[in-house]
Amino acid sequence: MTSMPPPPDARPDAAPGTTPTLVLVGHGMVGQRFLEELADRGVTGRARVVVLCEEPRPAYDRVQLTSYFAGRTPDDLSLADPKFLARHGIELHLGDPATAVDRATRTVTARSGLTIRYDTLVLATGSYPFVPPVPGKDSAGCFVYRTLDDLLAIERYAAGARTGVVVGGGLLGLEAAGALRGLGLRTHIVEFSPRLMALQVDEGGGRALRRTVEEMGLAVHTGVGGKEIVADASGAVTAMGLSDGSRIDTDLVVFSAGVRPRDQLARDCGLPVGERGGIVVDERCRTADPDVYAIGECAQAADGRVYGLVAPGYDMARVAAGELAARLGDGTGGGDGFTGADLSTKLKLLGVDVASFGDAHGTADGALDVVYADSRSGVYKKLVIGPGGELLGGVLVGDAEAYGMLRPLTGTVPPLPPGQLVLPAGVTAGGGAALGPSALPDEAVLCNCHNVTKGTVRAAVTAHSCTTLPEVKTCTKAGTGCGSCVKSLTAVVHDELAASGATVDTGLCGCFPHTRAELYEIVRTRRLATFAALLDSHGRPAARNGDGCEICKPAVGSIIASLAPSVGAGGYVLDGEQAALQDTNDHFLANLQRNGSYSIVPRVPGGEITPEKLIVIGEVARDFGLYTKITGGQRIDLFGARVDQLPQVWARLVDAGFESGHAYGKALRTVKSCVGQTWCRYGVQDSVRMAIDLELRYRGLRSPHKLKSAVSGCARECAEARGKDFGVIATAQGWNLYVGGNGGADPRHAGLLAQDLSDAELIRLIDRFLMFYIRTADRLERTSAWLERIEGGLDHVREVVVEDSLGLCDELESLMAAHVTHYRDEWAETLADPERLARFVSFVNAPEVPDPTVRFTPERDQVKPDLTLLAGPTLPVRTLEGTSAR
Repeated sequence: MTSMPPPPDARPDAAPGTTPTLVLVGHGMVGQRFLEELADRGVTGRARVVVLCEEPRPAYDRVQLTSYFAGRTPDDLSLADPKFLARHGIELHLGDPATAVDRATRTVTARSGLTIRYDTLVLATGSYPFVPPVPGKDSAGCFVYRTLDDLLAIERYAAGARTGVVVGGGLLGLEAAGALRGLGLRTHIVEFSPRLMALQVDEGGGRALRRTVEEMGLAVHTGVGGKEIVADASGAVTAMGLSDGSRIDTDLVVFSAGVRPRDQLARDCGLPVGERGGIVVDERCRTADPDVYAIGECAQAADGRVYGLVAPGYDMARVAAGELAARLGDGTGGGDGFTGADLSTKLKLLGVDVASFGDAHGTADGALDVVYADSRSGVYKKLVIGPGGELLGGVLVGDAEAYGMLRPLTGTVPPLPPGQLVLPAGVTAGGGAALGPSALPDEAVLCNCHNVTKGTVRAAVTAHSCTTLPEVKTCTKAGTGCGSCVKSLTAVVHDELAASGATVDTGLCGCFPHTRAELYEIVRTRRLATFAALLDSHGRPAARNGDGCEICKPAVGSIIASLAPSVGAGGYVLDGEQAALQDTNDHFLANLQRNGSYSIVPRVPGGEITPEKLIVIGEVARDFGLYTKITGGQRIDLFGARVDQLPQVWARLVDAGFESGHAYGKALRTVKSCVGQTWCRYGVQDSVRMAIDLELRYRGLRSPHKLKSAVSGCARECAEARGKDFGVIATAQGWNLYVGGNGGADPRHAGLLAQDLSDAELIRLIDRFLMFYIRTADRLERTSAWLERIEGGLDHVREVVVEDSLGLCDELESLMAAHVTHYRDEWAETLADPERLARFVSFVNAPEVPDPTVRFTPERDQVKPDLTLLAGPTLPVRTLEGTSAR
């Protein structure tokens, strides 16, 4: 490492009576945060601030970069409010990066030829992607994954590609793999290390992550590197050769093998840099030149490390801004200097939660591991415990819900045994205390991005009179970074408000002062059959006689639908006022897909289907050119129908005896089953019959969130019933009922509610459980989260629905009986009414005209969406090597 002499005393920034000039080179996330810190300290009112930015757009959220492929626009990702820049007089030069620094004359020259004299220069040039020196790396179809322009170029090229390779299995590599998969490409991940995310997770976590990634259909190649890129005569990629001699045929390669500090400006002007790159700075973020600072990924910090995470960059921005404010005479300084950072990380990669914190690899002397692993659910949790019982670190894969509680406890002895801390939430909910924010000390850091402690959050409520979460965010900046701390933050704010005697507004939204559960009771007891009647009688005064909002309309629509027979409302969700309350998918009784087409999911109770019905599905898919796929819920999905084709398709399906599978609504989806006692030599009960009975009983039941179920015919659990909202497992004596589980991005194991039940007892308890959940859950709250939230958890639910402690069971059973009696298939009802069919058109003013933008392209003997980019100017394709400063 290159040593840096201590800087000499700083000279005055500008002659008396003149305005000093501060030049910031780079306008990424750290650069924007630096500007905000300057503004907070009043520096922008006392100095001219000039920003040179390489990209054609202001700072945007690189942490959420991949969300572009999920529909977020560049404007959505923007971090720089033009009003902020204008209000503080900040001069921003887009697309004009700095190309030279002359320290002798204290000037910066930009690519356009613009030369600016500075009194203080701050380098926030970030990093550039490292591209391994692989022959053929400059072929057409090779990209890096770093900026929005990179993503736009990848999206455009991928439109003509079938297979893609991502080189790099770290954080950004998995993000890139998810993007290629989302673009419809068969995706391979090539990682030189022996496991994915080798820096963050250990061997066990790597195995769990790999298994989950491969189950998504991605091919993972670890322990190998790229040897060469093979191109055709036109120079376009056709394959990638690997170091083990194997070959992957591919049309596109994305390099995401790490980054390097962008420090060329500093090198060229003679500033010291580290042996492995990075502009050398001290704990005040000063370089060897007292007038030049460096922050973020381009800097080598005082501890000799280059930090590639945004949180350390924000901390450096704070320190540097404080130093500059002090130089201008406010005397505050930057507080504690920057001597290093916590590298704890929590991310969602390919839909999988991955987190690590502290000594995740257990390198400390005497460290012991406490491990929980569930390979079937893809969950791996490891806590590293010191000799004295203190928590040293951990790795969480597949279920990182406890990260917000565990990371702040690092270095302390947790209030609960380590073994209990790694158990799934569904297990601890009914069997003991759970770790909550109240257990954290005030010095615990809740928000790692902005280094905000629990004590600071509490002070925002007690000392600064913040009464809502948005106010606390504005006051402290907590929760405005990656967002992983918001759940803990909310709990602390509500606890502090309650402790101070303040009223906590738990209203559903700005239209209603009541919770969803309270609105359910109002609708049920007052027999209110319309949204308008509820809003006008129980809405907030300012909202009455209005239209409601996008939060309350679908929530109330679901409540009315679930209570329709009891309150005298129509059961059809698209009749009259109800139609305006529904979410996007419910508007056409189908799931909207990314190219504007819709999917069709007929119900297949219990996964059992006759050959005749299979033939009908095949014929319908063939005749309408639909993409077909067998799902994990034991159904067949048909993709690619235009909105005007939906009635035609469903007419044939209904004629063949099919019903809506309600894949579009917050309702029961499926009840999976194994073949059970009928076929399997291990089965002890008829699981298929029970699954069919349950699915037909609860079909169409509207609820706060989707519902999934499964029935396993023996303890081998082939139907994965414990990963469902309500799951049934056969025993020799009857059935065991488990509740509150779910798979997906945040998996939970269901807890045992009752055991050895008869058929009648089982159905009765499920009736009660579902109606109690629908009655008391919050909007969009899965049964697992509901069980964690309600006081008493699973034990309380058992008291209510098994022991009838509240005397509600007769009423709950009656509500379910009304649902079963009045159930009608929504698609059969639609096809029988010409007025209802009239809504299924692409254009109201031209009902016979199909949507011309819904197009498809062939793939694997089926079709896939043709995702053509909107017309616009030619998009620049960035070179693979880092060049000028950003």
